This record gives sequence, structure tokens and C-alpha cells, in this order.
Amino acid sequence: MITVIGTGTGAPLDAPARAAIRDAALVVGGRRHLEAAAIPAGVERVVLGPLAPALKAIERCVQADGGDIQARRGGPSLLIKSLGEIEDEAEGRSTAPTHPARVVVLASGDPGFFGIVRALAERFGPDALDVRPSVSSVATAFARLGLPWDDAVVVSAHGRALRTAVNVCRAHPKVAVLTGPRSGPAELGAELARRTATRTLVVATALGDPARERVERVTPAEAAARDWGSEVGVVLCLDEDLAVTDVARTVAGPRTGPGRWALDEDEFAHRDSMITKFEVRALALARLGPRVGDLVWDIGAGSGSVAVECARLGAAVTAVEKTADGVERVRANAAAHGVDVLAVHGAAPTVLSDLADPDAVFVGGGGRELPAIVTACARRARRAVVGRGGPSWCRSPRSTGCRRCGRRCSGPGSTATGCCCSRRGSRRCPGTSRGWPRRTRFSCCGARGRLRRFRRPRPQLP
Repeated sequence: MITVIGTGTGAPLDAPARAAIRDAALVVGGRRHLEAAAIPAGVERVVLGPLAPALKAIERCVQADGGDIQARRGGPSLLIKSLGEIEDEAEGRSTAPTHPARVVVLASGDPGFFGIVRALAERFGPDALDVRPSVSSVATAFARLGLPWDDAVVVSAHGRALRTAVNVCRAHPKVAVLTGPRSGPAELGAELARRTATRTLVVATALGDPARERVERVTPAEAAARDWGSEVGVVLCLDEDLAVTDVARTVAGPRTGPGRWALDEDEFAHRDSMITKFEVRALALARLGPRVGDLVWDIGAGSGSVAVECARLGAAVTAVEKTADGVERVRANAAAHGVDVLAVHGAAPTVLSDLADPDAVFVGGGGRELPAIVTACARRARRAVVGRGGPSWCRSPRSTGCRRCGRRCSGPGSTATGCCCSRRGSRRCPGTSRGWPRRTRFSCCGARGRLRRFRRPRPQLP
């Protein structure tokens, strides 16, 4: 049996935990946890840094104990039981092992919440684990502020790129970020200071230690300017105006997605019907695939209808618009729909160099600079570039910008497996733009992947 004990948020180890450590052959944990636990002199210790050496040490100890636990490698693991134990289980009697735990793993807070339990269960199987959780650092941090957290988004930046955490913090009003080396409050603050003005960071240091615990509210810029050391485990990112709501929750986590999308044009402020029509918007959203943790660019945003719809689906959004009144219109529409959209006043592709790389891009305008804009976006987007234009859009050098960057392009008149177009009131969807009215709008998508040649589809007549 491998006993996993949650610790480190102030509660002392109870008597069963101390007994497990005293009887263990191997104790694995962070340096701080090992120093705090009363480990007998003859017990082997492994400092938990890189995970692979710790797992090998645990497996070696388990095998030396008689091989009761079979390490799982692509299949289910087994905790071998006697016939008597199986009969005891069937009759409801206790089947707790009488032999002491050979391995103890000390972990922070709740080891089943972004913790080591996942790796141990994958390697040895859940039946091999005796997990004894403590209070998680996220729960403790929110408790220090007196805030509920069933509506918070929790994202881990420990051992991961920071970009996902930054995007989640931009898009959601209540976020807990589990930090790590090079992904601490200073790095998070530096990214957020350039992209949002409505967030407060709450930095929790040495939670549970009466002498050293600190919980500090700072702006992103203040967080970026400080050296926080190595004892910060969690940072809360809050829009404090929205941190407490009176909405009773049924499902924990971020707000649920909208009940509908591709909203009617009259639900947005716009100028002279200069807005992406809802049919094209529906297709664009399907191709963009915005979700929590993503960053989407809306280039030539106009009214910002696509930007707002992406934000409603949980993505962080940057809307680029070259007119001052357009920027104000984007901000007004975002506020009306209760989402955060970063509106950038400037002309693409010039202003794009200062923006973080996106997951997906919608190109709604650009004029003569459109070919350069599409090329710049195709080089930087991680997943897809979707464009709105006239019938010749996908045959023009604009879509060639996608192809140069190794993207598969689909749209009317392009070398694609099908037609990706939309026109209100249409009864046919040909694979060519021939015969369409001049002002018909299409959507052309370039996606990451290996470039392949397709046979041009034949027009489908009614």
C-alpha cells in the first residue's frame, strides 16, 4: 500500500499519519515536507523534484516488499487479495491491510487536485493508494479572503506554459493559478499588466505557516515589479466587482457557455449594418473553436460581434480596429454582453507584433493590407485563421498567405474538399463563386496541418 498524505496548509499531521511515516521504508516528498515530518533515522528519503526518479524509487520499494502491487504499464493494475479478503469485502467486513505501509508520499494540500495522485494511480493503480487529503491551497486562499470559490476557474501553471493561465485570467473574473518556477506572480503580473486594467492579484505565500504566511493584494504591475521567492503556491486573479455574485450555483467551475450563439445583428450596436451577419458568424465560430484557455484575435473588428461571441464561449479575445469610433463600439458591445475584450486601436498588420500569439484568428477586414494581414496571422496562429470576404477571397493571394505557412485552406473556389460559405436565403452551395451576387460574403478557413492537394468539387445545382 502507498499512503499519500496531504500536508502543508497549517494542519499538523494526525496520529495515523505519524504512525505511517514511522513504519515506512520509504518517504517521498518535497524538501519542506520532509524537514517538517518526524522521519526516523533509518527510513529512506527521496526529495520530490522531477517525478520519474521518485516513481522509480517507489516501484523499487514496492517490489522489495514482495510485489503485492503490480506497476501498470498500459493495462489495469491489481492489488492481489486472498479468498478470505474477498469474502470479507462481500460481507462488509474491514479488509484494511494489517502490514504497515511501505511507502509514504507527502504532498501539498489535496494531492488529488492537480497533485501526485494522478501519476501514482496511472503507474500503480488506484487500488494501491491510501489517499489522506488535507485542505487545498486554493480553498485556503479563498478562505483567507472570505470568498466562495465554486464559481472559480482553477488553472495550473506548474511545469506548464503560462499562456493558458494568462488567457483564462483575462477572460474570467475569478481565477486561481497554481504557480511554479518561471510561472509565478511576477511573470503572471507582467503579462496581465499589458492586457487588462480590471484585475487584482492576490498572492498567497507560505499558507498555513503562522510565522511566514502572507496574503497580499496587488495590481499586476506591482506583482511584476517584485521578487516573490519560492514559497508562493497560488495566485488569485480577481475582478473584484464580480468576485461575489448572488447566483446560486448548480455546477462548479466557470460560468456555463451561452445557451445560444450566432446572435442576431440587432443584439449588437453597429454602424449602417456594417456587421458580420449571423450565418457567417456561426460558421466562423465553428471554424475558430474558441474555448477556455484560448486567445482569439478579431482583426478589423468593426462592431466586435465575432470578438464578443468568442468571449462568451470562454476565450480571451483581442479585437483590432483602426477607427476610434469602432474601438468604442467594440467596448460598448463587450460591456453590454458582460464579457472582457481587449480593444486595440491601430491598423493591422503593424500592431500585431505587440500582441501575444493567438490560437485562432478571425480576419473581418483590412482593405489593401489584407494579403499581408492574412500572411502575418497564418504564421502566428496556433490553430486556424478564418477570413470573411467576397467570392474571390479564397482564390486570391490572401488565402495564398495561409498556404505558404502550411495550412489547409477551405472555401468557395479553393482547392478544398467542400464549400465553406454562407448566404442568407440561399438554396444552393456551389463549389465555385460563379453566379453569386457581388456582395455575397463567404468564410474561408486555413487550419494547421500538412498541406495537401484536393480535386476541385463540382458545382451542385438545385
